[in-house]
Amino acid sequence: MAKVRVGGFSLSVDGFGAGPEQSINDPLGKRGMELHQWVVGTRTFHVMFGKEDGSTGIDDGYAARSMSGFGAFILGRNMFGPIRGDWPDNTWKGWWGDNPPYHAPTFILTHYAREPIVMEGGTTFHFVTEGIEAALERAKAAAGEHDVKIGGGVSTVRQYLRAGLVDELHFAVTPVVLGRGEPMFEGIDLPGVGFRVTEHIATEFATHIVLGKQEKSDS
Repeated sequence: MAKVRVGGFSLSVDGFGAGPEQSINDPLGKRGMELHQWVVGTRTFHVMFGKEDGSTGIDDGYAARSMSGFGAFILGRNMFGPIRGDWPDNTWKGWWGDNPPYHAPTFILTHYAREPIVMEGGTTFHFVTEGIEAALERAKAAAGEHDVKIGGGVSTVRQYLRAGLVDELHFAVTPVVLGRGEPMFEGIDLPGVGFRVTEHIATEFATHIVLGKQEKSDS
């Protein structure tokens, strides 16, 4: 059965998924890139951007899982770009250039309508103004038998968690302390909504933790 998953989401030791003060120069916030050292050197990451080298091993395995098996993606407005408010024009088409790494329909949560953007490599950005449930319904329809990935950022993941709409979580907890930024777990009771740790393994660059929802018994 197809799932709604969060995969390869990097967190600091103190639970932040992005640094403060996101801008065009710091799309992940101040020091946010420090959270992603586990993935940037992997073969999976390099292949996404047209390169053939990169490391293999545990980190690469989790990186591959975080981008495979998905038929659609959902992103928050901030993940798509730094523009706030109404779209001034159609110039901005994301952080990733002409060929984004998604290669599937990608739904952007926003309060401001915009026509879909067809990119190279199979990615089409669709802009959804009706909320998270509507975006998920459209993403599931587009994904078919494949999974839907909630790609971030922190606010988007938190909204789907609070609504009980996520089936599986994979966090890569990095040995970095940010002190401030966007907290992932504040006010969220993961055990209370059924999540349990199903696997965990540490590497030099991250501790990978997967959480799945515990099946409810009939009794």
